[in-house]
Amino acid sequence: MYDETEDEEIELAGSLLLAHPHLTDPNFKQSVVLMTAHNDDGSVGVVINRSLNLTLKDVNSEFADYGLENVPLYYGGPVNENQILLAAWELLTDSNEFKLYFGMRPEEAQKRALECEGLVIRAFKGYSGWTKNQLVEELEGNTWVVANMDGEAICDLGDAELWKHIIMGVNPELGLLTFAPEAPEEN
Repeated sequence: MYDETEDEEIELAGSLLLAHPHLTDPNFKQSVVLMTAHNDDGSVGVVINRSLNLTLKDVNSEFADYGLENVPLYYGGPVNENQILLAAWELLTDSNEFKLYFGMRPEEAQKRALECEGLVIRAFKGYSGWTKNQLVEELEGNTWVVANMDGEAICDLGDAELWKHIIMGVNPELGLLTFAPEAPEEN
């Protein structure tokens, strides 16, 4: 949930946005958005729990030149869906730190993969974007639930489990709504 009085205190970049259980927009239903930027001009992130069941070799064989052919491809959001963005992260278990590398070029992804043993690399078709004040208004309307980064869950849980796990941790009452049938009248 979002509290307007805390707007100045909440840093959305680096946090997770969870679709409210009542959000029915097919672009974001039950999604977890990793926020990469939030400022006065707008906000940007990528949906991290919507696999397209494809790898980069399925969309462009040139990624093999960088050893990235088996990187999984995800739906990042409805903005610029023809663009492929590369992101990587690693969970440093000693310090519980989550390092994010976003918008990498293939050469940089290849280099980081060689340097970091626990690096997770993902590719995203498109991204999620909000214009100036749009996301703040959606937060005030309870369209989204803000969550702190949960690097362990992001690295370990599958797409379907991730949203439920994180929303349950943020607000158990909202978490209970994740178990509601999609069409109650058919129950």
